[in-house]
Amino acid sequence: MNFKNPVISGFYPDPSICRVGADYYLVNSSFHYFPGVPIFHSRDLVNWQQIGHCLTRPQQLSIPKVGSSMGIFAPTIRYYKEYFYMITTVITGRTDAEIRNFYVRASDPAGPWSDPVYLDWPGIDPSLFFDEDGSVYITGTNALSSQEAGIYQAELDIETGKLLSQRQLIWTGTGGKAPEGPHLYRINGNYYLLIAEGGTEYGHMVTIARSSSPYGPFESAPNNPILSQRSTGHPIQATGHADFVQAHDGSWWAVMLGIRPFSRRHHLGRETYLSKVEWSEDGWPMMGDHGHIHPEMEGPSFYTGTLPNVDELDHFNSTEFNDVWNFARNPQSEDWSLQTRSGWLTLNGSAVTLDDVDSPAFVARRQQHFNCSASTWLEFEPGHNDEAGLTVYMDELHHYEIALINVDGQRSVILRKRVGSVWMIAERHPYDENHIILEIIANAKEYAFYYRNPEHADFILLGHAECSLLATEVAGGFTGVYVGLYATGNGNKASRPAYFDWFHYQTPAFQ
Repeated sequence: MNFKNPVISGFYPDPSICRVGADYYLVNSSFHYFPGVPIFHSRDLVNWQQIGHCLTRPQQLSIPKVGSSMGIFAPTIRYYKEYFYMITTVITGRTDAEIRNFYVRASDPAGPWSDPVYLDWPGIDPSLFFDEDGSVYITGTNALSSQEAGIYQAELDIETGKLLSQRQLIWTGTGGKAPEGPHLYRINGNYYLLIAEGGTEYGHMVTIARSSSPYGPFESAPNNPILSQRSTGHPIQATGHADFVQAHDGSWWAVMLGIRPFSRRHHLGRETYLSKVEWSEDGWPMMGDHGHIHPEMEGPSFYTGTLPNVDELDHFNSTEFNDVWNFARNPQSEDWSLQTRSGWLTLNGSAVTLDDVDSPAFVARRQQHFNCSASTWLEFEPGHNDEAGLTVYMDELHHYEIALINVDGQRSVILRKRVGSVWMIAERHPYDENHIILEIIANAKEYAFYYRNPEHADFILLGHAECSLLATEVAGGFTGVYVGLYATGNGNKASRPAYFDWFHYQTPAFQ
């Protein structure tokens, strides 16, 4: 039976996977969003359900005021002796001293996960390999400023985090730029080193080498790259950063990141894709269809069909957010509450705005589909310059919002656009009520912004905005678009509370 790629849509890059029995677990990068490192579970490699985050406490992930697309990079998940291990990099600046690698562990992948064990290990993209003899290896990239580009490795004491051997360069790749994202495996007596090369843009690719020793020398596969969409017209591009898993039926599979450009730009972010791995008679793997993946491919023998997209209506009836929600950086506890008003989300806007490299009163979820809608019921009595509403957000320089605002005593609903240094209120309608329903309807090309008085049946169109201006090719960075709720005092230290009764994210039944 065929399945459709991506298997996890929206901003879920750098996938890493492990198997325990017939259960599969997968993690992704989260960058400057909190909680960090979403974790998913599947029984068929195609349908994935998020079961939590690995980094849910400030003690595990302290990223106040980090730049957009900094924070958590490229986690790896592995299972060993009744524990799940997640190892990753946290980046708070652009020097080697501001790049730290650590791991956490848990007996239950849904959490809680331990406090971090920090490592004396530079570079990014660390991975763990547990060998058959009990040896544990850490594999990663070069330090940014002082080492030859390539993949480095050492033995590790998994209980203490101390290195047990010297750090060694084991492979420089096939000549593509930025060799990174390494994973080491032992398969049929050989050690295979899987890496990404070419940069995480349109030249991205997956390459592999093997050796009889974990330290090499490593022989490059004659068919490298074993996966690449470079210089093709495929609708999926920039594929790379893969991880292998042997399924419980003996077959081999890989997860990897990729993008779906629309008119040469992509705004949903780098997504998680699935591909079968075939092995040649001489022991080399090939991914997908002769090194390519497609939007529709043959699934595992134990895959029985794709579930429809969930129609997500959150009434905020819990005391905690469900797993789809994120904050930008570490949130301020006084900015939000699910208990102040039962069955409502309360956001207390501060001086921080969506334009700031900080944590505004803002909670959002990834836009995962080209065609979707997001809506909310807002109750708000804005004071001078206060505002609250619904936003489509890539980063602090690239976002759109529809909001209820008070300027010079006039309450209005506005459509604001921020693209780089260009900032404008594109449309403004007077609005006298303190309750309003806001809606954003998206397709691959544009967003449409609507509002209505809950006592009236008809929505009013406020305006449109281009998806392409929020794309990575414009904004830069490594993330994707979020849709969510926010409030701000626009420079005032405190604004009146904004109450959100519900948030509704909808997509077609299958997409």
